[in-house]
Amino acid sequence: MPVTEFTSNQLYTALKQVKLGGTTCLFTPEKCQEITPIINQINHIKKEKNAIILAHSYISPEIIIGVSDFVGDSYELSKFAADSSCDMILFCAVKFMADTAKILSPNKTVIIPSKLNGCSLADSITGEDVQKLRKQYSEYTFVCYINTTAEVKAACDVCVTSSNVYSIIEKIPNDKIYFLPDRLMGENVIQFLEAKGIHKDIKLWDGTCYVHEEYDPDMITYLRQMHKGIHIVSHPECRSEVINSSDFVGSTSQMMQYVKKTEAPAYFMLTECGLTSRLQTEVPEKTFVGSCTMCKYMKSNSLEHILKALQNPDPEDIIEIDPTTIKKAKHCISEMFRYVG
Repeated sequence: MPVTEFTSNQLYTALKQVKLGGTTCLFTPEKCQEITPIINQINHIKKEKNAIILAHSYISPEIIIGVSDFVGDSYELSKFAADSSCDMILFCAVKFMADTAKILSPNKTVIIPSKLNGCSLADSITGEDVQKLRKQYSEYTFVCYINTTAEVKAACDVCVTSSNVYSIIEKIPNDKIYFLPDRLMGENVIQFLEAKGIHKDIKLWDGTCYVHEEYDPDMITYLRQMHKGIHIVSHPECRSEVINSSDFVGSTSQMMQYVKKTEAPAYFMLTECGLTSRLQTEVPEKTFVGSCTMCKYMKSNSLEHILKALQNPDPEDIIEIDPTTIKKAKHCISEMFRYVG
C-alpha cells in the first residue's frame, strides 16, 4: 500500500471547515504548511515499522485527517487493531483505551502518544476498590463501563459500552447490579429501566467524565431559543436532566450516524468537541453550534509525540499488562459479546 503524502493545500482543504475549538483547532494555510512535513514523516515511518495509528473521534483533527488509519469509538478501534496484521499500534486516545487494545492484542506493541495518560472517569476507581466492593456486595453482578483500566475490568463480571449498556444490564438475569464507574450513566440506565417497568437494585460508583458532567439543561433551553429547530445530540455520560432534554442520545458513533442520517437547521453535540470537528470535515454542509468542551487528556495527543513514539518511545508510552490481568480482563470483555450476541 502506498504511503499517504499530503501537500499543505490538500491538508488545508480537508481541515478548513473546522470551526470549533478556538486556536487549537483553527487551521490556516500557514498552519497546514507548518504541520504537513511532520504528517508525511509519520506516514513514512509507520509503514516502515508496520504500525497502525488509531484515533478516537475526540482527538485533534490534524491527527485524524493526517495520520490515522482508523477513527471511531474506543472498542471498535481495539477490534480494528486486533484484526490487523500490524506489529505496532499507536493508540491516539486515553490510556484505558490503549489498555483494551493490549488486552485484545497482547502480542503487539501498543503505544499511547500522550503527555497526560489519564482520564477523570477511569482514574476514579482502581482494581483494589472493586475487590473491596465485591466483598461488601457479594450477591451483585459487577458491570464495568469500557472506560476503565485493565485491572478494573479484570475484577468485574461483564464490560459494557455506551452503545450497549442499556440492553446488557436489562438482560443480566441478576436483579442486583453494581455499575461502575460512571454515576451519571448509571442514573440514566436506572431511568431507562424504570420507564420500561423493570426494577433492579443498581448500586453506583461516584465517578464522572468531567467533560460531560458540565452540561446542563439551561444550556439546552438557551440554544433552543436562539436556534429554532436545533437538534440536541447527547452522550449517555451526561446527567439525566440533559438526556431528558435531548433529541437523541447515543455513543459517539451513534451520534455521528444520527447527524448524517437526519436533517436539521443546526446541531449541538453534547460531548467532547473533537466529534464536532470530525463531523465538520465529513459533512461540511451541516451547521453546528455551541461552545467547545475539550478533554485535556484526549487533546494531549500530538503529532510531535506520535513521531517521537514511533522513533523512540518513552517507557511510560508503552502499554504493559501482566498476563493474568489480561486473561481476566479479556473474559470480562468476552462476556459483553455473550449478551449482545
